[in-house]
Amino acid sequence: MIKYTEENPIKIILADDHEVVRAGLRRLLSVDKSIKILDEAVNGKDAVELVKYHKPDIALLDILMPTKTGIEAALEIKNITDSYVVMLTAYEDSYHLEQALSAGADGYLAKDIGAKELISSIHSIMHGERAFSKSIIKIMQKKYVPTEEQDSAPVIITKREQEILNLVALGKTSQEIADELFISIRTVESHRYNIMQKLDIKNTAGLVRYSVMNVNISKK
Repeated sequence: MIKYTEENPIKIILADDHEVVRAGLRRLLSVDKSIKILDEAVNGKDAVELVKYHKPDIALLDILMPTKTGIEAALEIKNITDSYVVMLTAYEDSYHLEQALSAGADGYLAKDIGAKELISSIHSIMHGERAFSKSIIKIMQKKYVPTEEQDSAPVIITKREQEILNLVALGKTSQEIADELFISIRTVESHRYNIMQKLDIKNTAGLVRYSVMNVNISKK
């Protein structure tokens, strides 16, 4: 496991159109000397350009920004770089959460987060985990079981399917899951499809949400 220090810091690009918010985040993150803010953007377009230039470990994005929203910027960043993307926003609702997950966000944090929680989330993401504020987890808990399935017969998730769900929760791509489980990407995609059919999940965002809420749950 990589140890991050002042000499080998976690490099971050910060994007928010409000100076007071960026100043507050700089202050919160300054507590941890193993985190370094490389640059700042005031809109989504500049955030993408700064990520291309600096190649940071993490892009910390607001959702509502000029020229490109944080969601649009996240989608572009995930398509062109290996940087993690974390949404830091005042929007604590399922609509924006779904958009962020669909764009490939590795975390979704509320802006009222404390320094300790923010720093812990950043380190967790750097170790391959996903991070969500408690308020966001509550939203996910309300939605992760499809309504039409709640009172019907139990859904059986196989051991292999659970392994794949666990890896989806960690943000792994189908190719990465295939490599880790020593199976073909076609087999992974088949398992993902079967899981989504069993749970009546319509898209990748829904699968991610379900996997996060059910990670490491053993099924018979």
